[in-house]
Amino acid sequence: MENEKSKGSEALNIKLLLGGLMISLLVGALDNSIMSTAMPKVIASLGGMAYYVWPFTIYLLTSTIAIILSGKLSDIYGRKKVLITGIVIFIVTSVLCGFSQNIMELTFFRGLQGIGGGILMTIPFIVVAEVFPPRERGKYMGILSSVFGFANVLGPVLGGFITDFMGWEWVFYVNIPVGITAIYMLRSYFPHLEIVIKEGVIDYAGIVTLTAALSALFLGLTFVRSTAVSSGLVASLFIFAGFMLLVFIYAEKKAREPILPMKLFKNSIFNVSSIAMFLSSAVMFCGIIYIPLFIQGVQGMSASTSGLLITPMLVSLTIASLITGQIISRTGTYKKLAVLAFVLLTLGIGLLSTMNTSTGFVVLIIYSTILGIGTGMMYPIFNVAVQNAVPMRELGTVTASMQFFRNIGATVALPVFGVIVNITVNMDIQTSKNVSPALMSLGIHNVFISGLVISFVGLLVCFLLKDKVLAGRGDFEVEKKDLAGE
Repeated sequence: MENEKSKGSEALNIKLLLGGLMISLLVGALDNSIMSTAMPKVIASLGGMAYYVWPFTIYLLTSTIAIILSGKLSDIYGRKKVLITGIVIFIVTSVLCGFSQNIMELTFFRGLQGIGGGILMTIPFIVVAEVFPPRERGKYMGILSSVFGFANVLGPVLGGFITDFMGWEWVFYVNIPVGITAIYMLRSYFPHLEIVIKEGVIDYAGIVTLTAALSALFLGLTFVRSTAVSSGLVASLFIFAGFMLLVFIYAEKKAREPILPMKLFKNSIFNVSSIAMFLSSAVMFCGIIYIPLFIQGVQGMSASTSGLLITPMLVSLTIASLITGQIISRTGTYKKLAVLAFVLLTLGIGLLSTMNTSTGFVVLIIYSTILGIGTGMMYPIFNVAVQNAVPMRELGTVTASMQFFRNIGATVALPVFGVIVNITVNMDIQTSKNVSPALMSLGIHNVFISGLVISFVGLLVCFLLKDKVLAGRGDFEVEKKDLAGE
């Protein structure tokens, strides 16, 4: 009887913990999806069409740095403390974003917001990896990943409605009640399954060199076509980024506890998964950001209509994530699913690249839904693959690394996509002008073609992925006991 009560209590704790983690993940995921439909109106209000991708890219840049750091910080200070700190940062900076008076202020505050967002996108996946064995992990990763889909379904519709009827500032203020709810859930229920904390040190050299490399790369990609910045300076930024990357690699080899251990790259599953996550993220953001722009900038629809039209894509993303997680748990394998995901991703972005000013709503919905299915399948696959390929003591690091490469893919791709659009419509980064629907359609078409090339490369990479059988609960419990005894 007592054993049944104990099992019931444990099951309840797991559900409450998952609920808290899902809400905290929702805080960060909801913001990005809301921004996708709100951004055209933000630009109309604040000006700066040539800076369209900046608020997205700076967010991704800072969140990428926070992602790779948060895993180590949570090892030292605890998952709960770091996660709640991330939520607080996110709430405060959301308010600051809402008060922005111009595009530069918004870009700066979005950069600060990305610090909190990076923490929120990492810690929940680490906790799930530590609580569940690899064979069961796919199911729970799918459930947790479905938050992205739910946020992507709710966000565009909510973002369009709020933008049209309340003003774009309120797309940031909506984070406040969601964030407070997440803090309450985690403070109340997280202690029941608190993770044992390991001693550790912070890799400051790695943080500084990685930040310098990513910042220089971001600026170089952003100003690659600006007449206000000399080509020599742009070239210098790229050279500096490359140099700092080499310094970062050297620092990681020497660090006692590196934020990105170089030894992970000796694992082929980690290498393939990192590249696949990098490429799939670039394609995903290609769709999420430029489909709403196509609907509003080419077809002349409102923000709320834009949100409704991409809802089927985002619903399919959610369902695909849940189903994929269940399949992984039942079969114990993942390679065929990874290949199928990239096939659908390539097909979806390829079909989107055929759209023009005469494309109907039904066609757009079908094409974007195919992209959504492929994108949704990606979420659980590669996290489970790398977590199963490393010892339990490295779960935090590899999970953060997967999120890191996911963000890096978007961070690198978005400025490139922005440059492609600017070149197509002959718009300099320092200027702002109205663009005809036909010309905007051509610019977005070129972006989708770029996404098609990226996705095809990802498909080829997936054939190199090793299909390692996922460990069951027995092996998982033994490893946990061995780790606890060290």
